[in-house]
Amino acid sequence: MATRIRLQRHGRKGYAFYSIVIADVRAPRDGKFTEKIGTYNPNTNPATVDLNFERALHWVECGAQPTDTVRNILSDEGVLLMKHLRGGVKKGAFDEAAAQSKFEAWKQEKDSKSAAFVGKLAEAKKSALAARLEAEKATNAKIAEKVAEKKAAAAQAAAEAAAETAEEQVEEVTATEEAVVEA
Repeated sequence: MATRIRLQRHGRKGYAFYSIVIADVRAPRDGKFTEKIGTYNPNTNPATVDLNFERALHWVECGAQPTDTVRNILSDEGVLLMKHLRGGVKKGAFDEAAAQSKFEAWKQEKDSKSAAFVGKLAEAKKSALAARLEAEKATNAKIAEKVAEKKAAAAQAAAEAAAETAEEQVEEVTATEEAVVEA
């Protein structure tokens, strides 16, 4: 029986997430499988992988062939590196402790790189938010300036109108006083 390590699709249209399964080559994509060894969610940034490392390593060592995408996932998680290191131990190139130390060194380097990447994403998100806030403040300042200009123009127009009415009242009063004086 030829076995493959492949992805089994779940989720809705436009939002797919996958189970990593061991299945017979002849089984349909979302059909019967032998064992589920993890999940893969490409919708997050960075993509989320939850993998049972020991079972994945067991199946790879047993000869299960991963698909291209699963091969990339297993490589990123270190399963293929561990298989390679165990092959070196079997050949006598180095002992189990040296293989484990090489794997741990690789794992620490990978974790530091991923932490730096996540930090970079968080910093970019923070700077984008700050830039958007500054742009909004500038827009609000322009709007407030226009409103202040309109209010000043309205106040000036009201003052001019009040001055005109005051002048008209003064002219009426003087006209009536002149009329009273002439009469």
